Amino acid sequence: MRGLFAIYRRELAGLFLAPLAWILFCLTLLYNAFWFLHFLEKQTGGEVNTALTLVLGGSWSFWILTLFLPPLLTMRMISEESRTGMLEFILTSPVSDAAVILGKALAATTFLGLVWLSVPLYGLCVQWLGAPPDWGIVATSWLGAVLVCALFSSIGLAFSALSGTPLIAAFLALVFNCILIFLPLFGRSARGLAEKPLLWTIEKVDVLGHFQGSFQTGALDSAHVVFFLAWTAAVLFLAVRIIESRRWL
Repeated sequence: MRGLFAIYRRELAGLFLAPLAWILFCLTLLYNAFWFLHFLEKQTGGEVNTALTLVLGGSWSFWILTLFLPPLLTMRMISEESRTGMLEFILTSPVSDAAVILGKALAATTFLGLVWLSVPLYGLCVQWLGAPPDWGIVATSWLGAVLVCALFSSIGLAFSALSGTPLIAAFLALVFNCILIFLPLFGRSARGLAEKPLLWTIEKVDVLGHFQGSFQTGALDSAHVVFFLAWTAAVLFLAVRIIESRRWL
């Protein structure tokens, strides 16, 4: 794909040079450390594996953070470049539209993967103290967190391409992410009231169910991996089509 690595390198460098990204990074590290110690001391009775999995997707502290971080990271990637005219310059350069979108998505996912890599570091600390965790569960939970972030980052990019205002793009992406999380929960609670076709449709976008059904158990199910990869690819395809439509405006 023409120009993919150049776009990826440019966006990743931009993230690590931006003050907002470093502020989010530091706040997230403190946030995860607080919740890990809280779960370790207050809820799990010192059970390291349970505390680590709670931080990596087993509690609402993870999902609240995951709902907000990708939209905040991606809100400026396209909308701000469109406002300043940089996007038109990139689109007229020898770089394909798919490379632009995929490079930005990979950069955001890489940054978020490094953010969640802090949790296995807590596992290394407790192993050094004499309580080694189950690294299989930690690894699959981290992989699940990265796949969730990849999906939410692609959604953020799609709304950033649709909107010319970064804050509006972040808000719309946040609302859509919340729908993906809470709509299946509502569907399961109203299983006796909703129609079967509606329940079937809701299950097909059940991010929370697919995450907890495999990654949190330490057994990697390819069906759940394909679920996240397929939806991420579909949203990125939509974002590419939105970018392509700008050539005709």
